[in-house]
Amino acid sequence: MVDFHGDDNRRASYNVGTLPAPGWHPLLAEALALRIGPSGGIRTLSGSKMSWRACTNWAQFLSKADPIPSAPEELTRDHVDAFYARPGASPYTRHTDMREMRIQFADSHLKGRLPEDAWDALKRRLTKPKRASVSGYSDGEFDRLIAAARMDTARIVRRIRSGEELIRRLHDEPEALEPEQHSLAGVLAGMAASGEIPMLQGGLADRHRRAVLASHLYLTWQDLPALLALLALVTERNGETLKELPVRHRRLEDRAVELVVVKRRKGTKRWFETVTWEIGPKGRELHTPGGLYLLLLELTARSRAASGSSSAFCIWRNVPQGAGSVVEHFAPFEVDLSHGSVISMTKWAAARTKPLFADPKPAAKTKKSQVKNVGGEAAEKVSPAGPAPLKVTFNRIKTSVDARRTKALGGHLPSAAKSNTAQVLFTNYLQPDENTRDWAEEVVTEALADAEQAAWDAHATAVGRRGEPTVIPTAESPQQLEQAGLPATTARDLADGALDTAWTACKDHDQHPETGATCDDSFLACFHCGNCLVTRTHLPKLLGLLEGLGAMRQRMSEDAWWDRYGPAWVAIRRDILAKFTPAEVDKVRQQPLPDALLDLVEAPWDQP
Repeated sequence: MVDFHGDDNRRASYNVGTLPAPGWHPLLAEALALRIGPSGGIRTLSGSKMSWRACTNWAQFLSKADPIPSAPEELTRDHVDAFYARPGASPYTRHTDMREMRIQFADSHLKGRLPEDAWDALKRRLTKPKRASVSGYSDGEFDRLIAAARMDTARIVRRIRSGEELIRRLHDEPEALEPEQHSLAGVLAGMAASGEIPMLQGGLADRHRRAVLASHLYLTWQDLPALLALLALVTERNGETLKELPVRHRRLEDRAVELVVVKRRKGTKRWFETVTWEIGPKGRELHTPGGLYLLLLELTARSRAASGSSSAFCIWRNVPQGAGSVVEHFAPFEVDLSHGSVISMTKWAAARTKPLFADPKPAAKTKKSQVKNVGGEAAEKVSPAGPAPLKVTFNRIKTSVDARRTKALGGHLPSAAKSNTAQVLFTNYLQPDENTRDWAEEVVTEALADAEQAAWDAHATAVGRRGEPTVIPTAESPQQLEQAGLPATTARDLADGALDTAWTACKDHDQHPETGATCDDSFLACFHCGNCLVTRTHLPKLLGLLEGLGAMRQRMSEDAWWDRYGPAWVAIRRDILAKFTPAEVDKVRQQPLPDALLDLVEAPWDQP
């Protein structure tokens, strides 16, 4: 027997003697004890169950292997390989089982108990299988979900407060009650005093009436999905943390509530975190985390008093074993977090009077209809998909609230990280979310558009001072250039290449249009200068420069690249290439392009 006692006081016992492969029992028992015992790395009940499951799968596999390794000394590499590739188990199960058994057998107390080749096979590199990503809700789905959760929670609050009000009126003003109200108030007063719900005769139908009677004062199973969903939406915490909310807390001037919550996945010895939640004004309890937490304590006060639990979640359950006694009051998550597996927020969302539906998917094309169109051919019929129920899970809620918080903070991950590190926030919640990816793409697109517009504005400002480049797309010979308006000498020199610079030509290097002196600007400034001349012969150099600027962009920060090269890049694309036909540009691109010659604008060449 291997006993487990977790840091949260949850316990379990595992009987290794019930497993097959008895020759392995001593080693498996020792390995499991070292893994889940007081000095082991597993400190949660769910973690101990995972370790036990891996042991069980290992023993069951070995008992059916061929040949059967009746003792650890008989284990071979082939056995380990077959365990990792065993059919009938999902890739994720095979991965976690292999990893767990490797950790268990790797303890220093057990080294050398397995043959060297088998241990070498256990130490192989394991590639974690990809799991389906969890996407958050769209804005419309999120708004519908939080509205439904608030509506149903408000209905629960009104129900229990109405029962409490009946008891108060029975004591303070019994004569003001109607006969039916007086009778019900008497029953409720007896329930409040004893914590016991009267037994009713009549089988299943009266079990239902008994549950309705208890719901006047106590939370029931049916109330938990809406409450848990709203808590997750408002507090922005995961399901495990919410299920273990404590009763103990401290009020801070009636403005906030301070309590210690549990966040297991932060690692051993770092489970507990002190949080401060805003209470908010009266009447807004369903909108603030502190107000909702105090409201939860109000709704569960009587069940907690009857059961003696210190858990914030305490409900009444209709069970035959404890019918008519205080045993029916219990904390569903106190013993085991998975005890509430019967709670389904998805079923709650679908079973409401006004069900929650996911956003409609794009219409799917069906097979070609037999209906003929005007031309006599079979038309393709498009059938709109029907509304699908909204799937409500803690993971999707957490993904959605984290994404919304990150967007509100401008995408700054260190500021947006709340209950996780920035890396975990991005990897597990933001990266898989389709809505966040769409938003990020929009942000990047807008940022690039702003950067390009800023570069174009800088180009336009420079052109306003120095003049605009002269682009002659259809002339190459001296006669054609002269007909295009150039002086005869300039046309001849341009056609001969005597005026060429790095990527364009300059008609008067000694007369800067802004200073009147000899030009000592960078070659990148040529694209904002009235002395600049561009003809069809310059296209290969210009396209080569654009290619070089694109490569440089991969090696520099976006801000530095736009600051140094952005104005020239925009001027070439929008002010020069736009004056050539797309066919001309494509024809040049199909040929080998010359070197970008960017070293001509780097230090020390760029210095006057």
